Amino acid sequence: MDVVIIDFMDYFSYQWVEDLLIIIGIVVAILFIRWLILFFSKKINSDSRDGIKQHNTAVRYVLNWLSLYSILLFILFYFFDSGWFVGEIISVGSVEITASLIIIAVLIITLANRASKIVTKYFLPRVFDRYQLDRGVQFTFSRIFHYSVMIIAIIISLSTVGIDLSALTVFAGVVGVGIGFGLQNIASNFISGIILLFERPIKVGDRVIVDDILGDVEKINMRATVIKTIDNEHIIVPNSYFLEEHVVNRSYSDPTLRLTIPIGVAYGSDVEKVRDLLLQVANDEYEDSKVMILDPKPFVNFVGFGDSSLDFELFVWILNPNHVIVTKSNINFRINRILADNNIEIPFPQRDLHVKSLNGKIMDDIKN
Repeated sequence: MDVVIIDFMDYFSYQWVEDLLIIIGIVVAILFIRWLILFFSKKINSDSRDGIKQHNTAVRYVLNWLSLYSILLFILFYFFDSGWFVGEIISVGSVEITASLIIIAVLIITLANRASKIVTKYFLPRVFDRYQLDRGVQFTFSRIFHYSVMIIAIIISLSTVGIDLSALTVFAGVVGVGIGFGLQNIASNFISGIILLFERPIKVGDRVIVDDILGDVEKINMRATVIKTIDNEHIIVPNSYFLEEHVVNRSYSDPTLRLTIPIGVAYGSDVEKVRDLLLQVANDEYEDSKVMILDPKPFVNFVGFGDSSLDFELFVWILNPNHVIVTKSNINFRINRILADNNIEIPFPQRDLHVKSLNGKIMDDIKN
């Protein structure tokens, strides 16, 4: 028993245990300071309702950033001369991987990621606004910039650790075989995402129809595209879908879109008057709408003679496909009002039932 106790005490007298306790203490202290700043920040802004959420989110983001790098930098500088910190953890070929090299690599990659996000969020939008680039081009440039920065950061971090990049050719061959057999779908979607960013058959901000679902392209990620529907639902669609299936893109090339508004009136109505009233509706909507245009001119199509009505279609053109529902609704309101004011009936389906007289003997049999 005495031997066990001595060994146990010797175990906790090791230098790395003391270092570990110091690290835990520093982490707890930094997290406590972070909590205090967040607590007092909420107290100071508790009386103001405007922008509280945005302010707290920004403060939390900065504090998380500072906390992480404070811990990493403390570990890097305080324990730089410690044996366990610069000692070999694992070897890859002739390269000795140490804790210090791992932390330096993490710092390089995370700093590159943070810097890339700051540039794409705060600096690039100013450049985009100056050159009046559309939303899709902005997203493409931002993604390419971010990917390029991260690739460079990974290469630098690997070189810092001491890994010879030429030694990765074997690993790349193994990955290639894996892609060929088990990762075909992932590779296909990744390559499709790159094609989408450069060829741009769809781009961020486009209004598309996928499987009869209408929505706007919100993000084009490495594997899938995020579409936000008009009901505020999000659909995750694999990138390869847009290259292999039929997709309706209402914003491709020319966003101008023709709307078709069907309308039926009762038999016996003055069809010339109906045409004039529908054209008046189109002109009235043009006066109030910011997206409707008169070139091409509105047109009334006399479709034909339906079962219960004379069928017409009003064709109008709008500049923005995002206003389809609102414009159609406004025009339908106007049509209903103007037809009612001019005593033109909008019929509902009707059926005439003709009952033929039956033979008297048959009627007697039915009664009996």
